[in-house]
Amino acid sequence: MDVAVVGATGDVGRQVCTQIVERRVLPPTARLQLVGRAGGASGRAVHGLRADLVDAYDEHAPLLDVAHSPEDVTADVIVVAAGLTPPARTGADPDRRVLAATNGAVLAEYADAIARHGSGHEVVVVVTNPVELGVAVMAERLGRHRVLGMGAWLDTLRFRRELAVELGVRRHRVGGFVGGQHGEDAVPLWSTVRVSGLDADERARAVAALRRGRTLDALPAEIAAAKTELAHVATADMGAAFDLIDTWPADLRLVTRPWMTHQSGAKTPAGTASATVDLLEVILDGREIVVAGQVALDGELDGRLDGPLDRTLAGHDGVPHRGVLGVPVVLGPGGWTRVLLDDLPDDEARRLADAADGIERMVATSTVSRDDDRPAGRERARTGAPVPGASSATGDRAPSGRAGAEAAWVATVHGLDQPGTLTALTGVFSTRGVSFDSLATEPVDDDGRAGRIVVTFRATPRRTRALERAVRRLATVRSVVVEPASGAEFSQGGPAR
Repeated sequence: MDVAVVGATGDVGRQVCTQIVERRVLPPTARLQLVGRAGGASGRAVHGLRADLVDAYDEHAPLLDVAHSPEDVTADVIVVAAGLTPPARTGADPDRRVLAATNGAVLAEYADAIARHGSGHEVVVVVTNPVELGVAVMAERLGRHRVLGMGAWLDTLRFRRELAVELGVRRHRVGGFVGGQHGEDAVPLWSTVRVSGLDADERARAVAALRRGRTLDALPAEIAAAKTELAHVATADMGAAFDLIDTWPADLRLVTRPWMTHQSGAKTPAGTASATVDLLEVILDGREIVVAGQVALDGELDGRLDGPLDRTLAGHDGVPHRGVLGVPVVLGPGGWTRVLLDDLPDDEARRLADAADGIERMVATSTVSRDDDRPAGRERARTGAPVPGASSATGDRAPSGRAGAEAAWVATVHGLDQPGTLTALTGVFSTRGVSFDSLATEPVDDDGRAGRIVVTFRATPRRTRALERAVRRLATVRSVVVEPASGAEFSQGGPAR
């Protein structure tokens, strides 16, 4: 399976690419596509990033491909990390409205291109903030089960670490999830916390001690007060600000520590990339595991929770809630399949409902539907209008952009005579959902450095153009010419003329 990283040269994108190669997530025969923007700094930098990764990890690096436009993105799994990032300096509080206004257009451009030119089976992991907006935009165009926001998983790992530190154990011994909205509206689900080696009674006592007699109802006010205090302390001594965070409860540390890290100027690319690559490993391994992620819901929570969340999300009219929210889900090679969430205590349910409302308002004011240019949101769900990811019984939108009759084509590819050239070529076709009718290689020319590969296949004209662009971008390909087959028959030595 192949991976593409959109925004590969940004702070997070570069870390994602580096960790994919360093952690050997992809074998040498797979392909990692580095995606930048033509005509800009990233369009130049992707070439340098490719060279740098080869220098560092040549012994086990996958095939590294460069792309410069949304139409050229082609992979089984696509990480979207492009767009504006908030400034990292003391006193610069990220404005999610600015991020949404700027990044919404970028997200829509890539989502439309993947819908038009992709295979219809890509799994997309959204990193770009606001991650909930990215999930809404991508899910509307690609199908909701193929899109996952990584923010809730990053928050989950942070929460587990804060618990582990206080309990004096390693993070891998602590379970539990964070849902809601990535950032200040993250909802630590204390009822899901598990600690290896503790029985139910011991766990209950440990959680009660960690919570210090507080409920989540107080958390928003505590976060606001903490940010004010931290900003004051950090002006004089950044180290003292982090020391102050260490004295607070785990759920307050969950939100304030990464906020302070960003304020310090360090940003959080390493942790963000690590959480993202965790999700990639699950998808690429072909196994299923329970993670937390932002997903586009279509009634999964309705009737499964007693109390405020059901009433707030579904409303008194009983219409299922449809919208993006961070929840525990089962993730596998084809995306996420189902939500795993038991009955919640009232304070957790109320915080999830508040987060859902906040996400809905942000998405509704930041995006318009492709179908009728009206804001998406709960009101459209209640009137029966289309909503992101809810166009079928399973909630998946059929892949768009497949129009046009299939025809027979012959592609003549000149590629470097080295291991991996044929693998990279076949990978492009397989990720586009196109099979070879026949394939043949011809003698090496150009002083033994390049050879000719001739393949025949059937595809629509639009998909054929996408294939031609993707093949041309391969580092091992010198040139490619695609022509109508015109009744040509394929022989052992190549197509008969």
